[in-house]
Amino acid sequence: MPQPEMPYDQRLARWLVRPLIRTPVQPNHLTALSFLFGIVASALFAFGGSAHVNLAAGLYVLAVFTDHTDGELARQSGKTSPLGHRLDFIVGGLNYTLLFCGIGIGQWHGQLGAVGLLLGLAAGLSNPFILRLRLRLDERWGKQAWKHPYFGGFELEDFVYLIGPITWTLGLPYFFVPYALGTLGYLVWTIVEYRRWDRRDAIDGAA
Repeated sequence: MPQPEMPYDQRLARWLVRPLIRTPVQPNHLTALSFLFGIVASALFAFGGSAHVNLAAGLYVLAVFTDHTDGELARQSGKTSPLGHRLDFIVGGLNYTLLFCGIGIGQWHGQLGAVGLLLGLAAGLSNPFILRLRLRLDERWGKQAWKHPYFGGFELEDFVYLIGPITWTLGLPYFFVPYALGTLGYLVWTIVEYRRWDRRDAIDGAA
C-alpha cells in the first residue's frame, strides 16, 4: 500500500483550510490561534486538578493541529512569506516550552513532586536550543535538513497527539515522563544532525 504524500494531520489541515482561502483570515491569524491554545493549555496544566488537566490536554492537541493549518493556508492562498515561516517555527517551539514548564509546575504540586518540576524545566528549556538549531538547519540547508522522520503517514512529532488519549485514560505522568525524556534525546539528536550537515559542508568545500 503506497504511503500518503504527506502526514495525515497535514492532509486534514489542507482540506479544512480550503474554505478560508478567499476570506480575510490570514495564515498568521492561525499561528496566533495555535499560540493562544498553547498558552491556555499550559496555564491549565500548571494550575493542576484533573478537570483542568483533561481540558488542557484537549487544548494542546488543538494547538498542535492548528500549527499545521497556517502553512497550508499560506501555500494554498499564495501568502507564503519568510516572516510567516519563521513565526511558525517560533510559535511551535514556544508551545513546547510552555507545555513542559506548565506540566512541570503542575506536577510539582502533584504526583511527581520536585522531580516533575525539574524534568519539566529541563525539557521545556531545551526547546529554545532545539528551535535555534532547526532554524539554522533551515537557513543553511532547507527543509531536507530539519524534516522529521516519516513513517506510515506519521511524523516523529505526531506522537505529541497522544497527550490527549494517554492523559484521559492513564494519567498525565504516563505521557509527560517519556515525552520529556524523549525531548531531551531529541535535543541530542538535533545537535548530532547539525554537526553532520556542517561536516558534510566542510568535506564538500575541501573537495
